[in-house]
Parts: sequence; structure tokens; C-alpha cells
Amino acid sequence: MNAQAKLLPWIGLVLVLVSRSPWTVSGAEAAAPKAEASVTSPKMNAPTPVTPAEAEALLAASRALVVIDVRTQEEFAEGHIPGAQNVNFQSPTFLEKMKAFAGKTVLIHCASGGRSGRALEVLRGVAFEKLYHLNEGFQAWQAAGKPVTR
Repeated sequence: MNAQAKLLPWIGLVLVLVSRSPWTVSGAEAAAPKAEASVTSPKMNAPTPVTPAEAEALLAASRALVVIDVRTQEEFAEGHIPGAQNVNFQSPTFLEKMKAFAGKTVLIHCASGGRSGRALEVLRGVAFEKLYHLNEGFQAWQAAGKPVTR
């Protein structure tokens, strides 16, 4: 048996292994955009939408709950949920500031749900213990007659 004949089975094995390798990319895969790897970044818990009444009950039940108001500083000064912390979604340092709350239970809101909804998209890589989103935001809180601090 010559040297080429001896190598043929090994060459076939190498080709099979390479074709199944996670580093091998086909033409179709190369053209498709890749989703972020979930192994390298923590997944955020899916936010639980809550009503103003449910949010108030959460506040009463847990001193560990962190309320984050993502409105502007001016909006926050006009009135906010008692104990809320203001982290302006429009600030260039928003994500960095929010990372300080990783591992905590957080209730997030804005004026009506739009900005806080977009904030949830930005916060996908931050792993909170539990994440709540106030339905219809601070406006719903006020309309429900819940307490407001100035």
C-alpha cells in the first residue's frame, strides 16, 4: 500500500471534522447577520409589566425594590414616585449608570411607557434580579391617584 492510499482515510476524516466545526462558515451563513452570543453576555430577565396598583403593592412589600424614573431631570423635579431615582434615558451615560443596579429588583418607568420601553431594549445585556415595567408610566401612576413626591 502506497503513502497516498494510507492517507486517504485520514484526509476524509479531517474533511468531515472541519465541515462540522463551529468555525466553518458556509456562504449563506457568512451573508446572514449573527445574533449576539448569549454565552458571553448575561440575559436580562424578561420585564414584567405592572399596573400602578401592582407597582404600589411591590413598593409596600419590598424595601429592596429600586424604582428608576428614566424621564429628564426637569420632568422628575415636577413630581415622581416616592423613593424613585432619576436616570435620564437620554443621557449618554444611561447604560453605565444602569449597570450599577445589576442583580437588583428594579421597577422602571417614564412618563407614558415609550422611553422606558426603549430603555428596556438598551438594557438587554444587564442582568437584573427581577425587572418590572410600569404600564403607561408616571401618567398612569398619577391618574390612579398614587402618591407623588416633588
